[in-house]
Amino acid sequence: MNMVKSRLMSRSTLSSTIIGVIPQESKDDQEDDMSSLHSIGTAAVVVQVTGTNWPRPSYTLLVTGLCRFKMETLLQESPYLVASVTQLDKLSEDFDEFTKKHGGDLDNLADNFREQAGKLVDMLDISIPVVAKLKKMLENLPSQHLPDICAAIVKASYAEKIQVLDAVDLNERFKKALPLLMRQIEGLTLLQKARKDRVGVEIVARKKGDPFGRPGNMKRALNKISTDFDDDDDADSDEINDLEQKIKSAHMPEHALKAVMKEIKRLKKMPQQMPEHAMIRNYLELMSELPWSKSSKDILDIEQARRDLDVDHYGLEKLKKRVLEYFAIRQLKNSLKGPILCFVGPPGVGKTSIGRSIAQTLGREFHRISLGGVCDQSDIRGHRRTYIGSMPGRIIHGIRLVGTNNPVFLLDEVDKLGKSLHGDPAAALLEVLDPEQNHTFTDHYLNVPFDLSQVLFIATANNMATIPAALLDRMELIQIPGYTQEEKCNIATRHLISKQFKEHGLTAEQLQIPVDSTKMIISKYTREAGVRNLERKIGAVCRAVAVRVAEGMSKSKQEKRETPKSEEKKQVINNSLPENLSQDATTMAHPPEMPICIDEAAIKDILGPPQFESEVSQRLVQPGVAVGLAWTVMGGEIMFVEATRMDGEGKLILTGQLGDVMKESANLAMNWVRANAKKLTFGNGKSLLAGKDIHIHFPAGAVGKDGPSAGVTIATVLVSLFSGQLVRSDTAMTGEITLRGLVLPVGGIKEKVLGAHRAGIRRVILPKRNMKDLYEIPNNVKGEMSFIFASQLEDVLNAAFDNGFPALPMEDVTPSKL
Repeated sequence: MNMVKSRLMSRSTLSSTIIGVIPQESKDDQEDDMSSLHSIGTAAVVVQVTGTNWPRPSYTLLVTGLCRFKMETLLQESPYLVASVTQLDKLSEDFDEFTKKHGGDLDNLADNFREQAGKLVDMLDISIPVVAKLKKMLENLPSQHLPDICAAIVKASYAEKIQVLDAVDLNERFKKALPLLMRQIEGLTLLQKARKDRVGVEIVARKKGDPFGRPGNMKRALNKISTDFDDDDDADSDEINDLEQKIKSAHMPEHALKAVMKEIKRLKKMPQQMPEHAMIRNYLELMSELPWSKSSKDILDIEQARRDLDVDHYGLEKLKKRVLEYFAIRQLKNSLKGPILCFVGPPGVGKTSIGRSIAQTLGREFHRISLGGVCDQSDIRGHRRTYIGSMPGRIIHGIRLVGTNNPVFLLDEVDKLGKSLHGDPAAALLEVLDPEQNHTFTDHYLNVPFDLSQVLFIATANNMATIPAALLDRMELIQIPGYTQEEKCNIATRHLISKQFKEHGLTAEQLQIPVDSTKMIISKYTREAGVRNLERKIGAVCRAVAVRVAEGMSKSKQEKRETPKSEEKKQVINNSLPENLSQDATTMAHPPEMPICIDEAAIKDILGPPQFESEVSQRLVQPGVAVGLAWTVMGGEIMFVEATRMDGEGKLILTGQLGDVMKESANLAMNWVRANAKKLTFGNGKSLLAGKDIHIHFPAGAVGKDGPSAGVTIATVLVSLFSGQLVRSDTAMTGEITLRGLVLPVGGIKEKVLGAHRAGIRRVILPKRNMKDLYEIPNNVKGEMSFIFASQLEDVLNAAFDNGFPALPMEDVTPSKL
């Protein structure tokens, strides 16, 4: 059908809009073929628009017919059809007026038609609600509408329905529709007789002991009834049968097959025009396409897996060790459930790329799901099929895309899930990431369990603090703290430089970046835990060189175009010169410029002046300044703490956008210094704040700071301020303090040590109970740094000042060193 006035209109535009509905001349004609439009159509008003957008747009319009019209001229084809029409019958006209025009024959014909229509309805099952409504409607329906209504509900061919539509005269319309009604009554009569014969034959067969007796009358009767049925129903039936065969070949578990076959039966009984028909069909297509029993075969060569991981990624030894352990156990036991791994680390350290490498090494399909900003639990569990436009969740959708039931799923940015009125997606993930539950994961759209136990789930996060405790408990955490300068240099040499060469169309014959230049870019132009900024800087160098190369190629082409014009002149000059001089002149005219080697001067010219310079020695030139260590989601960083004393009322002023925990640490440090003032030779504790204010500032005030690990740094700064001694410029420190002066352990030691190493600090004071955390620090970093372990604040002060703090006896307090 083509709608003359409302093709490509929105739902809101179509609602309560009068449109024209025109059929094709033949049902085989293409819908977009305007030449095949029938001349007579029906004016109708749109009552309701229903349908779905997934997996393909499919809409159904519920309209009420008003009158017939004839299309005179087609005025517009795009974006929708517009035509001039002529009305053929009136919208509302009493039947008495028709009978006055046509005489008593029309009245007799209408009475006969109503009698046959009532007979047809009486043959149907009145317990069905639709049949009951139809019977009630026919009793109150005006006689002039009977042919149109009955022609729509009986089985008739496309051509027969067109004939009823073309019958503008009511007398002729009754005569066209009555044979269709009589044929339907005859077919139902034969069907009921065949059913009675079948029951009688089965009873006789049981009495004779023949359970296989089957009459052929019913089949012949059904064939006779269906002879004149519309071919559309046959085509739809064929598609449903194909879908049923596809479902049977999907090897579903018994519970899923039972649910699907129930929906198949509903689909067969449902008219194609109903909105729910498309929804059930989409559901069945999804169920048939899911890999219920299709798995990819794992590649379990451990040595090859080790080589592949080493080639793809440098470092990350702890992560590679865990993956190889899974390979080994999987080789020994085929039924191993997939582990739930969570890679936690700053951005740019390779969390996502290592997941893709694991999938390639295993020989499995890989699918990435970005969870950043997801705040609807339906994204995980799917929508219920009672809603228009419902669809499965991202888990089932990903399973459908990869086509196997054991892929590698990467749940990216799991720490950035949101929460809204639509539910908590983190809570929905609890079932997905629980090995004891995910073998019966139930998506709301499927409404049947699907086995996810063979899926290898890998989650990535930057910050564990934002992950709910219940979800964190279900995952095996693997920390990726960041790379050292040596590791970054190796990554750049092995991967980043060649990748940027390929992206910018350069070769090693055109550009060379020595190791020293790479180290300069790492140390003076990037200061990060990952390698993303390093890759950007290398890309900037490649772009600058690409401009030089392109300019050289343009000059070369221009010289080639000018060569034929000056060939004779150059030949005369060369003949007049000695042979060796002629060759030298040619060489001097075209000096070799390739490859372009990037040195320190070239880096400064391309990237500008260095962005990061060591400022530790410049900041620690006066008392009251010390260097602390902080953990951030971007990795470890150094943090300067400054203090000064001024005239005032004895207040402690704290600035730098500090959290409550850090403010408490500052008050602890201040009170400890006051309590130990005599021991530190500061005199009376009251005199420290008598008429003076103490201001402690943490630079980079735009960045929020919190945590207890700055306690030892604040105490050292205050002691330096009151004593007038400088803190060592090569030393950084971290640790929590108590009111009695104990130094307690803190977290993020590896990130903090690597951050100090990137900043050029080679001496770090740590809590003694954090000595075990040095095991994870690379040996090359430990070899370049010295570590002092303190259990009390006196240990920290003796290590923070040159030759120890004079007021504290060195023989009483001796910090541990490494």
